[in-house]
This record gives sequence, C-alpha cells and structure tokens, in this order.
Amino acid sequence: SELGIAFTFCKLCFDYVCFIYCKNVTFPYCLQVRKKMVEKYVREESMIRGPQFLTTLRSHTVWEHTPVKLYCTVEGYPTPLVKCIAEMFMFVHVQFPICILPGIHYRCETDDTAQYTAVAGNIHGQVSTQASVIVKSKSGKAKTYIVFNKCLFKRPISSGHNNKIKYTKINITFLETFGSVFGTEGDTVTLAATMTATPNLANLQPEAQWFRDDDLLDSKWVKIESARGETKLTLPHLNKDDEGVYSLRMVTKGGDAVHSAFVSCADGPPPVPGAPGAPMDIKIHDANRDYVIVSWKPPNTTTEGPIIGYFVDRCETGTENWVQCNDSPIKICKYPVPGLFEGHSYYFRVRAINSHGISKPSRISDPIAALDPTEFERLHAIKLGGKLDVVIYHNDVEDGKKVPGTPSKLHASETDRTYVVLSWKPAPYQGQAPVWYYIEKVGLSLGAWQRVNTQVPVRSPRYAVFDLSEGKQYLFRVLAANMYGSSEASEPTEPIQTQELRGVPSAPGQVVATRETDTSLLIQWAEPKEPNNLIGYYIDVCVKGSKDWGSANHKPHKNNKFVVQGLTTGETYAFRVQAINELGLSDESQESSPLSVKAALTTPSAPYDIALLACDGESMVLNWKHPVHSGGSPVVEYYIDKHRHGEHTWREINIPPIKERLFKVEHLSAGAVYEFMVYGGSLAGLGAPSAPSKAFHCDAWTIPEPGPAYDMTFCEIRDDSVLVEWKAPVYTGTSPITGYFVDFAKKGSDEWHCSNESHAVSHRYHKVTGLEVGVSYVFRVRAANAEGAGKPSLASNPVVAKAVKGTSSIRSVCQITESSHFVWKKFYKEITDFSKGIVIKTEGNISKLIFKHPDQGDMGCFSVAVTNTDGVSASHEIHAEELEKMLAKSYGIRHPVIPLKTQLAYKILERGRMRFWLQAEHISSAVTYKFLANNNELSPTNPNHASHDVEAGIIEFVLDHFTEDSEGTFTVQIEDGKARGQSSLVLIGADFKAALADAEHQRSEYVRVKDGNSVSKYRRIEHLCQHMYTKGRLGFPFHSPGSSATELAIHCTATGIQLQCHMKYYTEEMKIHWLHVERKLSHSEKVRIGGTPAMATMEIIEPTDKDKGLYHIQIIDTDKTYTRTIDLSGHDRGKVLGGLPDVVTIMEKKTLSLTCTVCGDPKPQVTWLKNGAEVYTDDQYLVSLESGKFASLTIKRVSLEDCGRYTMTVQNKYGGESVDIVVSAYKHGDTIPQAKPTLTPNFDG
Repeated sequence: SELGIAFTFCKLCFDYVCFIYCKNVTFPYCLQVRKKMVEKYVREESMIRGPQFLTTLRSHTVWEHTPVKLYCTVEGYPTPLVKCIAEMFMFVHVQFPICILPGIHYRCETDDTAQYTAVAGNIHGQVSTQASVIVKSKSGKAKTYIVFNKCLFKRPISSGHNNKIKYTKINITFLETFGSVFGTEGDTVTLAATMTATPNLANLQPEAQWFRDDDLLDSKWVKIESARGETKLTLPHLNKDDEGVYSLRMVTKGGDAVHSAFVSCADGPPPVPGAPGAPMDIKIHDANRDYVIVSWKPPNTTTEGPIIGYFVDRCETGTENWVQCNDSPIKICKYPVPGLFEGHSYYFRVRAINSHGISKPSRISDPIAALDPTEFERLHAIKLGGKLDVVIYHNDVEDGKKVPGTPSKLHASETDRTYVVLSWKPAPYQGQAPVWYYIEKVGLSLGAWQRVNTQVPVRSPRYAVFDLSEGKQYLFRVLAANMYGSSEASEPTEPIQTQELRGVPSAPGQVVATRETDTSLLIQWAEPKEPNNLIGYYIDVCVKGSKDWGSANHKPHKNNKFVVQGLTTGETYAFRVQAINELGLSDESQESSPLSVKAALTTPSAPYDIALLACDGESMVLNWKHPVHSGGSPVVEYYIDKHRHGEHTWREINIPPIKERLFKVEHLSAGAVYEFMVYGGSLAGLGAPSAPSKAFHCDAWTIPEPGPAYDMTFCEIRDDSVLVEWKAPVYTGTSPITGYFVDFAKKGSDEWHCSNESHAVSHRYHKVTGLEVGVSYVFRVRAANAEGAGKPSLASNPVVAKAVKGTSSIRSVCQITESSHFVWKKFYKEITDFSKGIVIKTEGNISKLIFKHPDQGDMGCFSVAVTNTDGVSASHEIHAEELEKMLAKSYGIRHPVIPLKTQLAYKILERGRMRFWLQAEHISSAVTYKFLANNNELSPTNPNHASHDVEAGIIEFVLDHFTEDSEGTFTVQIEDGKARGQSSLVLIGADFKAALADAEHQRSEYVRVKDGNSVSKYRRIEHLCQHMYTKGRLGFPFHSPGSSATELAIHCTATGIQLQCHMKYYTEEMKIHWLHVERKLSHSEKVRIGGTPAMATMEIIEPTDKDKGLYHIQIIDTDKTYTRTIDLSGHDRGKVLGGLPDVVTIMEKKTLSLTCTVCGDPKPQVTWLKNGAEVYTDDQYLVSLESGKFASLTIKRVSLEDCGRYTMTVQNKYGGESVDIVVSAYKHGDTIPQAKPTLTPNFDG
C-alpha cells in the first residue's frame, strides 16, 4: 500500500520501472523508491504465487499512421517469463516480481486492426489479457471495421509446451445507414441501419447504442428496437427538443463503429398566423413543498414577430386539467410557481406570446413532486435492543416541552431579479411538537423588519421569498417556533442584492463559414462581448442575393461552432447568428461572407528541398520546405523515411510526429550514403512523400567556414525591394558567425549578385533594393565568420517584385484565410516578451499592437506579417517625434471627455436670477464640478445655488445677482472619475444686454409686487377699492388683475412647451384654473403649474399627440371670470422646441452631436446648413430625424475645417423657423476659443 499499483517509465530511477509517485520528484527520492521495492521483494520472496495482471491491456481506436502503445503490468513469483514473438513489438523483462510489458505500434496501418492478447505464465499458472486496436482509414471510402486476434506476448509454461492462440476474424460492415432528416413538429421520424458481422456469432453480437449530441438516449419520447444485424430508432412525435446530431455506435469489446446524421425539426403550423413557435427544453429547479422554479428556452423568431412574454401552465398528474399559473405574460425564461400542494406531482408546459397571438404549448416536462428536499436529512436511527434499529424523524422523540433553538447559517442559495431562495441549518431539536419557521426581511435603507410568511408557516429549512424589488439589497433572518413558543431570531444575513435586468446578450462577433462536405458548411463566430447569462445561439441561413432568411437550427446551440446540413451543392450562402438568454434574442450579427458549398479538406502536398545543415559522422541535421498546398488545414506534423543509397527498402526514422521542419537523424553509420523522404500530415491525413533527397555522405564536417543558413522568408514585398529573413546556420564553423551576405538572381539565371557585398549584415534580415518591378527573383544567404563566407543556402522560391495592393502601410486591411495569423516583430525579431506592457490584440482580420506604458524603449522598427497570404506584410518605424505624438494621444485616451447632450445654456428666473445648466449623456453620483465667470470661480453657496441630477444628467447653477459686471464667458468644468468635460457660454454685446434687460425686468416686477406689505396688502386694497367702486363711492373704475391678463403665449423650454399669461401681478393665492378641452388640469409630473410675479404659467412636459387641443386659463374675480384661450390642435408651423446650444466649443477629433426637439402639424422638414450651404449625410456628417420630432446632426472626428455657423431650418407648409449654432474647435493643449452666437429670425411660409 505504501508503494501503490500504478507504474510508468522513469529515467531518473532505474531502467524501466518506477511507481507513478516518482514521476515529478527528484533523483534521490527515486532511489529511495527503488530501495523500498527491493525490500518488498525480499519480504515477498517466500510468497509463492502464480502470475497476475495489475494493469490490463486497454483497447484503442485510432486513425491510420498514428502510433499506438499497448501497456500492461504483471506480477508473480517466480517472475513470469516474457518473450515477444512479433517484430513490431518490444518487451521489457525486469528482475522483480512486478513487470511492465509495453508494446509499441509504429504508425499503424489499417491492416494492423486486430485483437491482441498478452499471456503471462510461470510454474504456478497462466493468465491472459486482451485488447483491440481498430485503425480507421481517413479516406472514408469504406466503412468496414475488422477485428481479429493476434498473440502479443507468448510465455513458455512449466510443461514446456506452447499453447498456440488461434486467430478469430470479425468484420463489421454497415449495409444501410440513415442520412440527415429535416422534419416538422408532429412528424414521425425513423432512423434505421443494418450491418453484418462476420463471423456472425450469437455470443459476440455487437451492442447498438444511440446518442443525441453525445448524450446516451434514454427518453420516453424515443423508441429503440434492435435485433441481430439491424437497429432502429423512432421518434413518434417529433419535437424541437429532439433536434440534434444522432449517432449510432455498434460497440464490441475491441472498439466501436459509428455513424452519425443530423435531425432537424421546424416549427409546425401556428394556432394563428404570425404566432411564435413553441418554447422548448422545460426544466424544473429547486422543487420544494409548495413551489418549484420552471425554466425554458425561447423559440427562434426569424420570420415571426418578437416575443413579448410567456404563460406557464401546470397540470396535476392523473388529470388533464391545465391551469395557467401567471395572470400576465412574463418576459424572462424563468418563473417561480408557488401554491403547490405538498406530496402532489405536477407537469408543466410553457406558451410564447407575440403581437399576433399565442404559440402552441411546449412539450410537457417530466413529472415533479412537491416535496421537502430536506425530508431525509431529519431521519435518524435508534437502537431498540440487540441488533434491531428503527428509523424515525428527530421530532418524533419526546423530550419535554421545549421551544426550538435558534436556526443558524442562514444564506441565499439562489438569487434572481424578484426572488431569493433562503436556506438555513435548524437547531438540534427533539420533540413531537411540530416545528415551523418564520422569515423576516428588511430593506437595506429601512429599519423595520417585516414578516414574509404570515399566512403560511414554513416547515422545511428552505424557503423562496418572492415579490422583491429588482436590484435592491435586503437583510433576512429566521425564527423557529412550535406550540410552546418561538426562538430568538437568527443572525441577519449579509446584504443580499437581487439581480438587475441586464438585457439580452450583445450581438455575436464575426461569423465565418468554412467548407465541411458537399452538402454542409461549418459556421463559426465570436462570442458576444456581453453574454449576460448566455443560453445558446440561433443560426440563420440565406441564399446569396436574396433576403429570404431561414432557420438553420430550431433549438439553441450551445457552442460557437455549428455544421449547417442539407445545403445544395454549388449554391452560395450567407449566415448570421443571434445569441439567446432568458430575456430573449440579441440583435443579429453581421452577415458572413458568402461561401459556396463544396467538399472540404484534402491531404497536403509533398514537402520539398530537403537540405543537409550539419553532420558529425553519426548524425545529420535535416531541414525541408513546407508543402506548397496545405489541403485546407495546417500541416502540423512530419514523418521521415530513410534508406542507404542503392537500397530499395525505406525505413521510418521518427515514431512520434515531428512538429518543426528541423530534425536530427541519429544512429547513422559513418561514411555511409543516405537518402531521405519527408511526409506532411494535417487533419485531413498524411500527404504524399517528398522526392528523395540528394545522396548525403555521413562524414563529419570539419570545414572552418559556417554551414548554410535556412528557412528564408520574405515580407514587405514592394515594386523595387524585398525584405529577406532567415535562420542562423546549425553548423557555425571554427569561429563565431560575424555576418551574412544576401545574393539574388533573376529566375532562370545563374548570374548571382550580392546585395551587400561591401559589408556583411550582423542581423538575420536584409532589405534588397534596386529590383525591377514585376520581375521574378530567387535569393540565397551565405554566413561568414573569421575564416570567410561559408556554403550558400538553397535557393529560395521565386519572388515577384511587385507590391500587393493595399499593403504599403502597416494600417492597411487585407483579406485573410482561416489559417492565417498575424506575426508581429521588432527589428524583425518576433515579439515574445510581453512583460514590458506590450499587448497584441487580434479580432477577425484586424490585429493591433498596443503599448500600455509607452516610453523611449518603444522606439524602433515594428513589422507585421500575415501568414498564408500573398506576402501581406508591412513595417513602421517609431521615431522620437512620433513617440511624442503617441504619448499625447495616449494621454487623451487615459483622460476621457464626458459626452454632453446639450452645451451650457441659461434661463432667467424670478427675481432676475440667472440659471445656467447643461445636460450630460451620463454622470455618476461622484461627479464634481465648478462654475467660472471670466475665469473666476463662482461660489456655490448662498445666495447662489449649485445642484445636479444623476438620472437626468443635468448640472445647474443659479446665479443670484446678474448685473452689468457679469458680462463675459461663463464656464462649467466637470470631473467624473477619470473623465472630464467642459462647456462655455459667451454673453457679450447685444446678447448680454438682452439677457440683462430680461433679468432687470423680472427683478423690478418682483420688487414692485413685493414692495410694502406685498401682495396681501395690495389685495386688501384691491378688495376695498372694488367694494367702494361697486357701492359708488369710488370715482374712477377699478381694474382687477384678471382684466389685465394678456392672451396666452407659447414659450419653448428644454423639457416641453410652456403657456404664459402676463398680468399686473400673480400669486399662488389667486383663483386661477387651467383647462384642456374642458378638463381641469392639476399640477403633476406631466403638467407643471406655477408662475412669476408678473405672469401665470403652465408647462407641458414632453408633449405628445394626446396633448393637442384647446387650452384655457380662467382667472376668477369676485364678480367676473376672465378667460384666455389658445388652440394647440394642429396646423402649427414648424418650430424648434429647444435643446440646442448657441455656441459649441469642442476639441479636435471628438464626435459632436447636435440634437433637439421639433414640432409642427403637419410634421416639418428639417434642413441643416453650414455657412449657408446645405449639409448632406456622408462619411463625415450624419443627419437624422427620428419619429418626426427628434432632429440631430452628428459630426465625426471634428477638425478645424468643421468650424463655422450651422443653421437648422424647420419648416412645413404653414411656416417655420431657424436656429443658429456656432461651432468652434481647438487642438489638444490649446486655449479654448471664445465664439459669439448669431441669431436667425423666424419666418413664415
């Protein structure tokens, strides 16, 4: 037991035997193990026993040309004798009572398919073990699997007679197989296959096993029938849950024969046209006494409208009474079903809903019983005497009238958006009085505990708390109770936060189609950047040139690879993918590049140009060029054969495959002459052999000059130059290599020219210049040391001096293949050290080299090459000046700018106060800001006031005193985390005078109304004057505030439309009513009623079509009611409702979005002008009008050329108006310029 029973080969210990515990330890420990093995041998020497296998042979199923190792261990005393009788195997005889017997199969052929037997024997007996090796052909021309017996090891037994093992040959051949099936819900599908087994022995019949998506089928929805020589699988009622890849495996002791095909199930006819397909994959989670949680997967909606919700139904087993569980549709694919009866079993199903109707119900779930999952945890056994035990519940034991103890370890075992599943550990309790539990909760911001289950006591230590708020934090505690009282409350949980609705996944990334067979294509795509609890994917397919999209799969596929079956050979298709989670389907991915359907991979072509790089008299170092054609998949392994010159028999050199194109052939005979052949292998199989190499003499190299360089590659191929790279020679000569010479010659010519004859280059790359455009050249490299230049390398493949279109810059985009990858280099040496903050990020056909912490060490020549292309490569040298620009740009990225919806604007408030405000795209609660006037910071404290609204993104500042000294530039500076923002408003000249006049008017009106005893005194005087006038005591007529009311006027605000009625004075105590189509309006979030001392106002927030109509204001006096009316029922000229700033100042290369709300009946047309010229949508500008009322102009990567006066014109047949915006830009680090707004007057149509 101290040594174990598993073994492996260990060179550190002794020749062949070592326990697996020695595998990763140091040499001294291995010696200790050997010592202990000897001690064990001595102790066991007296224990005479027959042979016994500790580890038996294991069967293998492999592709042809793959090495196989058969392995077993045997023990016995005396030591069993081992003798190998086949040349293809080897054995190890160990002088211990435990032996390891490996047999190695060198690159199997199909003829090696066999059942191998190992026989161990000594004078006390004989044992054997068997294993099958099935070698499959990659050609796929036949599906015949051969199994027969061979003797792997043969041992002489004590009698000296040899027991010869007879060969038994078994042929398994598929006669009829099934193909892919494309059915519809409700169809009956049958998959059948027949086969023959020769010899057809009754006791050696293969076993038929059916799988769906690699899961063994065991379902009530499937019927499987198997007989001698045939098997059949039937799906009586096809459902989308049945979709997948079905595999039949005919299993024998020596391996299996497999056949697979895809079964597709489309949605059946919907109950109403346009209704969605049925949901699928109904699962039951967390079943308890009175509730379960049901989950499912959404249907594909390629041609139907989007899903708006689901209904969950339940049915008690034994009945057909389906009951709908939810009154309103639920939008996520998970639903807790409460209100179940304990001990009853239920079925569940789900129906989907869209705008057209309700789908057919899904396939019903497996029955589930509403039981306490902790029921068995409360059982225990007690002794009755003797050997008798009885199993009872803990609370069945009477132990006095006790109150239960306090529960512990309360925690949330599952959280969702609106519920939490709590679990806890009950306190030890013995007694017959039943125990129940009360759960209490409290919101994190509230202090009062609320009992959750006041109506229904909980009897198990697990409970789901429903009806919680999404994204909120709660504390929970639990109390135990019985008829004698309740325990203390448990310790509260840590704050538990319900999940927030994060939305559907983002769209999958790039979709790539590759060839599979002549009727199928392999589709691969990048996973969504925001998976949000991803469930799977739906794949859509479309014939090139049409927009008729169809579903390739009707059940969510889990992986990001899918084989689309049933395509037409020669037809061209495009594909797109949608991701799915419990909330629904994501947006569609971008379409894949169209691809025609035809057969896929082939074996690679032969390697060529085998070169001898070094020889020491006993070994040779060989190199060769990779195959010209890879056959559609990378060549990942090589095999070498050799023979002596003049012989006809080729022998394999390497048992495991070679991964690199450099190999040292050892154990050669000095002075002999050898020839070599190389094979290349890929996923498609082993390719053709190369032509035999030249005859290489195995004589040790003693020349003083270096050997040949090798592996020349070419990049940055231009019209007059080529950059050549190579690897250093293996044989360096008698002194170190000092440099290299690069020669070139025109194709077909023997006239070589040295590109750098005057001086050797010390690095392993060189740019050959002075070439003729379009001419084909070959190259070679000579290494030099102190003794001179050595042997030249083999001539390269021809290279045409002509630049590939679009590859002159490192920022170019090129077409790549599936096997292409980007190789980044610095000074033409591949970048492998990423510890200094360099990151390579590749997505699709775009690769980026990112400097996280750029500094002076990052200057140099950087290059990138794309493999498996027509020499696509480029380089770029970073100098000190460019590095400075990169650092400035990096600073801008690390210090982002807060995007603004609106620039800084102002509004005059009552008492002449000035409100400055702007709206950002988003701000956090940690935002800070300060307001400046002419570069002097304004105090945010009394009498001024500063505030912000995180949800709306609004930041405002109220300036209490706006005077003549306030003329100039007002600026707000915002900081939110690392992001910063700034906006300025210029109030000078006529603009300032207009704002100041408005402020002074509001201030004087306020002072006039509030002077003396303010309004109350004025109203008493008013009432007295009115009374005197009515009694005839006042000699002049008295005019009330209602008589001074002007007609209603429309004023556009940033949030809506404001109706204004000016009068002598206005207070909130006045009897004023606002009406809309005879309906009295009251103050609300939609309607804001108020005013200033000189006017009454009513503002409609975000008006819609419902807000059209006739509006009245009623000013009620003592004896008369004054009414003013305005019609907002339509036929209005085009208007701008606000949202646009007068002046915009923005830094270069940022994106500017000008957005506002427009109105008019009929809906107006919007035109944007720049300096009087109309602006159209192109790569720089984007003009849009959404829903007829949200107009926007987006300027991408603003430059100085985009500065100027922009005019937005809104017009319909009744007229319109224009708004001017002055846009100015500045460079990074420059002073923000000041710009003056201009105005464009309204106009009538």
